[in-house]
Amino acid sequence: MSQEIERRFYTAELRLDEVDGRPRIAGYAAVFNQLSEEMFGFREIIMPGAFAEAIKGDVRALWNHNPDYVLGRSVSGSLILTEDDHGLRYEITPPESTWAQDLLLSIRRKDVDQSSFGFRVNIQDQEWHEVDGQVTRKLLKISRLFDVSPVTFPAYPTTTSEARAMGERLASEAGSQATAGGAGDQAAVGRRDLMRRRLKLLEL
Repeated sequence: MSQEIERRFYTAELRLDEVDGRPRIAGYAAVFNQLSEEMFGFREIIMPGAFAEAIKGDVRALWNHNPDYVLGRSVSGSLILTEDDHGLRYEITPPESTWAQDLLLSIRRKDVDQSSFGFRVNIQDQEWHEVDGQVTRKLLKISRLFDVSPVTFPAYPTTTSEARAMGERLASEAGSQATAGGAGDQAAVGRRDLMRRRLKLLEL
């Protein structure tokens, strides 16, 4: 089943460093153990270790998630990704193009100070919890990291319909796992029921 790319953003931790006389864009694309703002009826938290495998893949650094503006790439060494106790850190050696230099100027002026990342996560690598009516999604392992990006605006899902599509997919996958696993798979049943309740929140 096809999955949409999800994107999240963080408001700070973006700066310019000078290494060997060349500018580097450095920051955190994600932080651990911090609840996000509410997103269409749920909040999210990323657990330490979630990116350990994903950063080994071929990841791009993009400007505003736009594939026409590639700032760096992990396989070429112009993007360095590391996971530490705080979160997912990146360091970009940008190209000497006009548009990249314009971005560097915007970062220096603090006009651009946010970071974002695009990812996918498998149903078995996340947990949904509901306490006192508050739904929380815990991301345990990112299955694929597509890009990290300095961004102008936050990159939460842009419409309720996009969030609903994601919720419907997760609920469907949880239901399929429950069917395949039989009546004993109570965890999958619980995920399916929780997702159905979350979809009701999105309809409000």
